[in-house]
Amino acid sequence: MAIFGSNIPSEMGLRLLLCPLGSNIVIRTACCSIGIGLPVYSTFKAIERRDQNEQQRMLLYWAAYGSFSIVEVFSDKLLSWCPLYYHMKFAFLVWLQLPSADGAKQIYMNHLRPFFLRHQARVDQFLGFAYSEMVKLISAHQAEIQFARNMLVKIMGSADQMFRGATKPDQPQQHRAIEAPLRTPSDAGSDHDD
Repeated sequence: MAIFGSNIPSEMGLRLLLCPLGSNIVIRTACCSIGIGLPVYSTFKAIERRDQNEQQRMLLYWAAYGSFSIVEVFSDKLLSWCPLYYHMKFAFLVWLQLPSADGAKQIYMNHLRPFFLRHQARVDQFLGFAYSEMVKLISAHQAEIQFARNMLVKIMGSADQMFRGATKPDQPQQHRAIEAPLRTPSDAGSDHDD
């Protein structure tokens, strides 16, 4: 065992991360962690500390990340076939966040800001139209939305009870939301008495 040394686990982790063929799951998880997990926590810290500079830095990051995500939705199926795509994505996400590189600010100042300044009126018009249509849709289907909400609350309540051990699957329940109430043997005879 001494032949392998103590660096084997770290070397294996690095090989998994950098191996282009067999590690897409590892590098995709790393992209998600670096691209979303770390920035969410950094945003939380900036808000709690009331650090205006850090808040602005995180706003710039989220603007750049959101724009990248929109582009990626349409191009991911093509780009994911490229060798080392997820590795390049990982490097890009790290570059966006590094304070020394200030990648998010560069993306914002060089691409996003000029684009939105040029197309601001059209974007506002489109968003206003989309918002009004969404309000109409929600207003027209208020009863269905309320029904779905009530069902979700009942399901979540039942799941919560099951996880807490309050009800056991083999014990009959007094109040069932979907099924009819349980009948006792004395109730069975009353149906035929009529």
